[in-house]
Amino acid sequence: MDLQPLDLFIFLGYAFLIMGMGFFVSREKEGHVKDSNDYFLASKALPWWAVGASLIASNISAEQFIGMSGSGFALGLAIATYEWMAAATLLVVAIFFLPVYLKKGIYTMPGFLFDRYDARVRTTMAVFWLLLYVFVNLTSVLYLGALSLNTILGIPMTYSIIGLALFAMLYSIYGGLKAVAWTDVIQVVFLIGGGLATTYIALGMVGDGDAWQGLMTLKDKAPDRFSMILQRGEILVGTRDAYLDLPGLSVLIGGMWITNLSYWGFNQYITQRALAAKSLDEAQKGMIFAGFLKLLMPLIVVIPGIAAWVIVKEELNPDFVKAMIDPLTGDIKSDRAYPSLLQILPTGLKGLAFAALTAAIVSSLASMANSTSTIFTMDIYAKYFGKNSSEAGKVRVGRITAVVAFLIAAVVAPALGQLDQAFQFIQEYTGFISPGVFAIFFFGVFWKKTTSNAALVGASLSIPLSVVLKVVFPALPFIDRMGWVFVVLAVLMIAISLIEGKGKDHPKSIEITKDLFQTSTGFKIGAILIVGIIAALYTIFW
Repeated sequence: MDLQPLDLFIFLGYAFLIMGMGFFVSREKEGHVKDSNDYFLASKALPWWAVGASLIASNISAEQFIGMSGSGFALGLAIATYEWMAAATLLVVAIFFLPVYLKKGIYTMPGFLFDRYDARVRTTMAVFWLLLYVFVNLTSVLYLGALSLNTILGIPMTYSIIGLALFAMLYSIYGGLKAVAWTDVIQVVFLIGGGLATTYIALGMVGDGDAWQGLMTLKDKAPDRFSMILQRGEILVGTRDAYLDLPGLSVLIGGMWITNLSYWGFNQYITQRALAAKSLDEAQKGMIFAGFLKLLMPLIVVIPGIAAWVIVKEELNPDFVKAMIDPLTGDIKSDRAYPSLLQILPTGLKGLAFAALTAAIVSSLASMANSTSTIFTMDIYAKYFGKNSSEAGKVRVGRITAVVAFLIAAVVAPALGQLDQAFQFIQEYTGFISPGVFAIFFFGVFWKKTTSNAALVGASLSIPLSVVLKVVFPALPFIDRMGWVFVVLAVLMIAISLIEGKGKDHPKSIEITKDLFQTSTGFKIGAILIVGIIAALYTIFW
């Protein structure tokens, strides 16, 4: 795809706006030295709309634009369950977990584990999260982002990876979370505006210029792509049953809750935004705002993938079909759906859509790198290597850590080139740690008898148990596998806690009171609306 001067002007304008905003908000008053509170928690000054926008910008990345559109191409609307169930999960986190986190004044999720359990649990989970962020999250977003640049502009993968990493580093490493969060407000505008423009054009192509007619045509031409609850054998991707990725009712009442709560409630680069809010009320309002945006996301990241499937199936555009073919294998590659759509956009919209995709990529990269540096600095360096380190020293270590994380991810990213649905890869391998994370946080908050040794067992056995079940029961859907791993860990943690603690409360247990979970009237109204919309969507597309 050749970007015309207008497209380049729009994209470069976006890039300079983001970098300028990043540097502007990173400035400090004369005589003030940036400390860890400034760098890692944005001085705890974020309003609700910045919290919500940053949550979405951090979450929506190439993983969604490229990966989820690819899964939309392969599986259909069912993949939207990750977005719609996330909206419900945000409500649970806002009501039951945020009040506890903010009351304790923590910087990191491992820091909460130290406060509730001990240093062993904190360090174990800190190491797990660092490995996950660098080798799965950062790496996959860099790869998918580079794939989009390669497909759209023909830029070699290596140069694309380096360029994206440098862009994200330029505006985020100096200013820390403050730069990331405030630029995310702008990123979300481009992300949603450009994303909706791409959806409109894709539907127009299917509907002979009428986007609404295009949506109706999708339902006629691809009725199997509009089922939210899949049955065994309903959709095959090659020889693979889509049920293995989205196993029926488990997405509503099973393992999907484990992966969603682990991500939205106990994940550093998500919760860090809420921890940086002005107050609990602002944080909860930000969660509601993010919840409404999550309801909108499938229109931006899933519907284009289904449209791409119909375009290929009906051979509506030869150039598009050609762009979908992987030059290395000669096969149609589902993860090329969204980048291929961008190639057929009209001048002007190409630049806007390209800016939206880039915004999604670099905002997530910046968020992940910032959270990686936060965990390493506050939970590893400050506790074991720099106990007497100054605030300026911690900030310096945080910046160095972010650079190192980017370098490692850039080296590893090309290895993901063999994947067809990268979104499912991310979900499955993140799911190796999710049951343990969910278990130790859930019992840590709501069961006073949970001991540190029980939590350590839960943290340590999550990955080994997941691997064993994957090998022994390869036909077991990974979402169901997460559910079974959680059940095993829960039984072990309860037994260990009762035997070790002899029925007594743990001395570091959390005092839960009714007033801790009070919410504002505005939050309640927003929550009711979100739940009602989710119920309607699942009723319509069951």
